[in-house]
Amino acid sequence: MKARVHVMLKNGVLDPQGEAVRHALGAMGFDGVEGVRQGKVIELDLADGTDEDTVAQMCEKLLANTVIESYTIELG
Repeated sequence: MKARVHVMLKNGVLDPQGEAVRHALGAMGFDGVEGVRQGKVIELDLADGTDEDTVAQMCEKLLANTVIESYTIELG
């Protein structure tokens, strides 16, 4: 079984990497980009039957810094 966890900085948290990407895109001539938020995707290969609550515990304890980051989980 696979799980995909999307981790993003929460709204209102400064995203210097996203701002650097936005600036670089503007320098390359892509003028319509008004904002960029950068995150990460973590793919997990799990034993069959692993539930979403278990993956959420993984996120809370290790995969995301829940003070400044939010996450979503896709199972499939």
